[in-house]
Amino acid sequence: MPVPTQPPHPPSREPTLGLRFPEGFVWGAATSAYQIEGAAAVDGRGPSVWDWFSHTPGKIRGGDTGDVAADHYHRYADDLDLIKDLGLHSYRFSVSWSRVVPNGRGPVNPKGLDFYKRLVDGLHDRGITPMLTLYHWDTPQTLHEAGGWENRDTAYRFAEYAAVVAEALGDAVPTWLTINEPKTVVQNGYLMGHHAPGFEDPSAAYIAAHHLMLAHGLAVQAIRPHLGPATRVGAALNLHPCYPADASTEAIAATHELDGFENRLYLDPIFRGSYPQDTLDAIDQFSPMVSNIKDGDLKVIASPVDLLAIQYYTPYYVTGTGETIVRHPVTMASWQQNYPQGMTDILLRVKKDYGDIPLTITENGLPCPDRRSDDGAVDDANRVEFLRSHLAAVHSALEQGVKLESFHVWSLMDNFEWNSGYDERWGLVFIDYETQERVLKRSAHWYQSVIATNGI
Repeated sequence: MPVPTQPPHPPSREPTLGLRFPEGFVWGAATSAYQIEGAAAVDGRGPSVWDWFSHTPGKIRGGDTGDVAADHYHRYADDLDLIKDLGLHSYRFSVSWSRVVPNGRGPVNPKGLDFYKRLVDGLHDRGITPMLTLYHWDTPQTLHEAGGWENRDTAYRFAEYAAVVAEALGDAVPTWLTINEPKTVVQNGYLMGHHAPGFEDPSAAYIAAHHLMLAHGLAVQAIRPHLGPATRVGAALNLHPCYPADASTEAIAATHELDGFENRLYLDPIFRGSYPQDTLDAIDQFSPMVSNIKDGDLKVIASPVDLLAIQYYTPYYVTGTGETIVRHPVTMASWQQNYPQGMTDILLRVKKDYGDIPLTITENGLPCPDRRSDDGAVDDANRVEFLRSHLAAVHSALEQGVKLESFHVWSLMDNFEWNSGYDERWGLVFIDYETQERVLKRSAHWYQSVIATNGI
């Protein structure tokens, strides 16, 4: 089995900013199940909505699928050795719902659960702390065919699955995250249609939004009885700082409206027990979301959490007509503006508006057109600079009193990047998809140095 190679990029060659992080700050990296595991039809795993979507002609760039991906299911032990060699303190991964409960409801697949038990045990054996996400967009296909997130029943099936995983792993996982980026499911999957399930239906999108939030709350309640008092539970939200493109009254109002859809719709119910009324009023013009909110739902969604996982990629600048414009350099991902200050701003905003909540960054990164040179190295200098500047922004937030505990790079390794297939490489580790060889990029060596010195 191929082992990681060591390109000639000594960490000491990288310039430093002289910034040190607090003692005990946790450094990690993140992945998700469908993007890296492969083994799509192995050991009893059932199909997910992303299996169906990626096999639908025209949906994925290059006709790619996650059938094999980085083959992590078969190579996880070597990958855990790689994580240890990098010096990571924490590894955030997700569980494939359909690997554990192949039909989304009913019989549990013991082989699927055993894989995650081995993964968690392997992390502990290497001194690495697991951080588990229960749902990273891969709804079991059977549940999708029964209505998916438009169907309220899916939220209850998710809670059942969450309890199964919590009973199996319990306190071996210190941090549990319920739903990863419900907003992305809503916007990319139900509004724009370029993620599974591929709908362009605003009416259905916000019914799904409520059921995703309900699933979060139900899962918090379902897993608590299986966890000890030191084990923590939260959600992972991708937050976008929204700025007016100019000082006009119209731009300020339009920015507040967009912020409702991007941030407050997901933060408010968790931390305030209510949806923002102005956003509900706007949604009411095109979706019956409100009529799908039942008595007691908001109390469930506001079930107490112990931390919030934040994922930051890009800001938005809003004109008086509600359009968004580009103000900063765009990365290989056409939707991503490189603006580190947005990281500081969104962390401070959460502290100001929602209290002194323990926070973790569970995703931050960018894609680069990474290629191997003749000597086998991958010199992703752009990623090093991106991460350095964003970590400086994190440091600024810490100095201003944000209770941030950890930072996880997206991603540990190159992977199946959803509708972009394998064209975009987001990893610290290069994957040669023909041989499955792992190659540490320049950024991996740099990050190894960051962890060793606890600074940039």
